[in-house]
Amino acid sequence: MVGIVLLTGCMSFVISCDRNEELPPNILFILVDDLGYYDLSHTGSKFYQTPNTDRLAQMGMEFTNGYASSPVCSPARASIMTGQFPSRHGITDWIGARTGEEWRRHNRHTRMLPASNIEYLSQEHTTLAEALQSAGYTTFLSGKWHIGGEGSMPEDHGFDINVGGGSFGSPPGGFFDPFTNPFMENRNPGEQLSFRLADETVSFFEEYHPQKTGKPFFAKLSFYAVHSPLQTSFERWKKYRDRADSLGIAEYGFDMGQYLPVRTVQDNPLYGGLVEDMDVAVGHVLDGLRELGLDQNTIIVFTSDHGGVSSGDAFATSNLPLRSGKGSLFEGGIRVPFFIKAPGMIPPGSSSEEPVTGTDLFPTLLDMADLPLLPDQHIDGVSLKPLFSGSSIEKRPLFWHYPHYSNQDGRPSSAVRKGDWKLIYDYETEEPELYNLWADIMESRNVAEQFPDKTESLKRMLMEHLNENDALFPQPDPAYNPQAERRHLQRVKENRMANLEQRRMLFLSPDFDPENNWWGSRPEQ
Repeated sequence: MVGIVLLTGCMSFVISCDRNEELPPNILFILVDDLGYYDLSHTGSKFYQTPNTDRLAQMGMEFTNGYASSPVCSPARASIMTGQFPSRHGITDWIGARTGEEWRRHNRHTRMLPASNIEYLSQEHTTLAEALQSAGYTTFLSGKWHIGGEGSMPEDHGFDINVGGGSFGSPPGGFFDPFTNPFMENRNPGEQLSFRLADETVSFFEEYHPQKTGKPFFAKLSFYAVHSPLQTSFERWKKYRDRADSLGIAEYGFDMGQYLPVRTVQDNPLYGGLVEDMDVAVGHVLDGLRELGLDQNTIIVFTSDHGGVSSGDAFATSNLPLRSGKGSLFEGGIRVPFFIKAPGMIPPGSSSEEPVTGTDLFPTLLDMADLPLLPDQHIDGVSLKPLFSGSSIEKRPLFWHYPHYSNQDGRPSSAVRKGDWKLIYDYETEEPELYNLWADIMESRNVAEQFPDKTESLKRMLMEHLNENDALFPQPDPAYNPQAERRHLQRVKENRMANLEQRRMLFLSPDFDPENNWWGSRPEQ
C-alpha cells in the first residue's frame, strides 16, 4: 500500500514503498497540439465542453499569463525539452518548413525570405527527460514528437519508451485506427487516437507502478489532437452542430487578416468533437492515476505547444478576444492554457498572473522533485515553485523569435514581454509595435509613438538578446514584386474567404456527411 508523506519544511512529497524507500514524485506532462487559450470551457469558451480538463485546472494552479515559447510546434516543443528560447537552441520554425529561396515555391510573393532553421534537436542538450532519467525516473512518451527524426528520436533524448512519436507533425493515418504510424501498432479498428494514447499512458502507469519498480516515472502524454486533420465521430459532430445551432449561427465567420482570412467565431463542429475527444482522454488518464493510487503523489502539467489555429491549416477556432492565432506573435498565437497540479505543494483552485513560459517547466519540475537544477542547460527558464506558496520570482523579460512566414497568418517577427508591456518587431517594415496588455489584451492599439522611451528600451533589450545568441534573421527577397503580392492577396480575399464561409456552412449543415464512414470511426457499419 502506497503512503503519502508530506515534508512540510520543503513543501514536497515522496512515496513510501513497501521496501521503505522514499522516492521523488511521479510526473505526468500533458501537452496538447494547437490548443488555443480559449478552447476550454474553463478558460471561457461557450462552445467547447471540456469537463475533465476543467477539473484538472481546478486541482492546482492556473497561470493566466502562460505562454508557449513559439507560435508553432517544433520550436515550442524543443523549448520545453531544453529550457531554452528558440533564439538560443536554433529551432525557430516547424521541422520541414521551407526556408530561404525554397519559400518562393509557395507563390506567396512575400517581401522577405525566411531564415534558415535547424531540423533536429541537438545531442548537445541535456533534455528534461534525460535529467529525470539520470535521477532514476522511468521515462515514457506517448504521442507527438516532431523535433527530429533518425538520430534525434525520443529514445535519443532520454525516453525509455516511445509509443507513436516520430518526425511527423500530423497523425499518420488520421485520428481513427487503422493508423499508419510506424511507432504504434494498430489494435482496434475505429479507435480514436487521443483515447489510444491515453490508454497507452495508463498501461504504462500499471506496468511501471513505483510499487513494482521502486522508481518514480516521468510520462509525457503528447496528443496529436487538436491538430488537423479535423476528424471526429458522427455523435460528436452532431452534438456540436446542434450546439452551434442552439447558440445561434453567425452569418459570417471570418475576417481578412494580413495574409489569410482569420476565424472570428467558435462554431466548427468537427473541431468541437476533436477537442472533446481529447478531453475524454484526459479524464481517462486522471481516473487511471486515481484508481492506481497514484493521484496524490503525481505532479501533473497541462499546456499547449502554441495558440489555436484561427488562420491557415484547418481554420479551426477563434482565439478572440486574443488577436490572431497559431503562427503569429500576437497573443492568440502564443498564450496558452497552463496548469500545474501537485497535492501537498499547490493549493487547489489557486492562480497566478505572473507571465510564465514553456522554458520554465524544466527547472520547475526538477525543483519540485528536489533534484539539482541545471542552470547552464535551462538557461532561459526559472523555477515557478516560489509562486506555489505565494512568494514571487524575479521579474524578467520573455522572448520570442520567429523569423519566418507561417502557414497561417504570421509574419517574420520577434517579440519581448516584460511586465504589462509587449513589443513586437516586424522584419518587413523594420518597425516596432508596442502594446500594454493590461489595458489592451486585444493588441488593437499600437502605442509605440506615445511611449518612445519604453519602445526603445524594449527594442534594445530584444536585439541584445537576439545578437547574444547569434540568432538568424530573414533577408529581403531580391526578386520581390509588390504588384504580384497585391494580386495574390486580392485573390485570397476574394476567393479564399468565400470558400471558407461555404465550407463552414457545409460543416454546420444537418445533412453533412464526409462520406467515408466518418473517417473510419464506425467500422461495424
